[in-house]
Parts: sequence; C-alpha cells; structure tokens
Amino acid sequence: MSVRSVLRALFLWLALSLIPLAVAAGPGEKQGKLVHVADTRQLDGFNLYFANLYNTNRFLFTLEVMLITVGMGIGLGIIMDKIVAMIGLDLTKRSVKE
Repeated sequence: MSVRSVLRALFLWLALSLIPLAVAAGPGEKQGKLVHVADTRQLDGFNLYFANLYNTNRFLFTLEVMLITVGMGIGLGIIMDKIVAMIGLDLTKRSVKE
C-alpha cells in the first residue's frame, strides 16, 4: 500500500467525519452587525496609538502595519546575512543551477 493511497484514505475519512459536525452546527440565529473595536482603557504608548488608529482609520492602520512588517523583514534579512557571513558561509557567490 503506497503512502499516497494511505493519505488519500485518511483525507477522505477526515472529510466525511467532519460533514456531520458542520451540518449539526447549522446557521443558528440571525446575528446583528459585528463591530470590531480595540479596547484602549488600559493601554499607553505605542499600543494606545495603534489601538486608536485601528479604531478610527483601518486603511492607515493597514498601511502602517504593512510598512513595519516589510521593514522588520528587511532588517532581519540583513542581520541574518551578516551573522551567516560571520560564521563563514558566503551566500553571495552561490550559483543557481536550473
């Protein structure tokens, strides 16, 4: 019996066992409009700034978080390149073979 057939059988068993649970959960009662608001009562500093920004302007919040994430990724990449170079691995001379 191959690994592929075992995985296929396992996936089929899992899918079929979850269908009754999904049907039993059902849609439930009709809910009102959901409002997402960050609780700012015990926050200060940057946390308060970002929570207020989230509550007032989601688009600007999204842009700032994206820029921070990109900046952190670039910073971590540069730091890891320096650490890897310090231990003797030179990744700049690596050739791609396709």
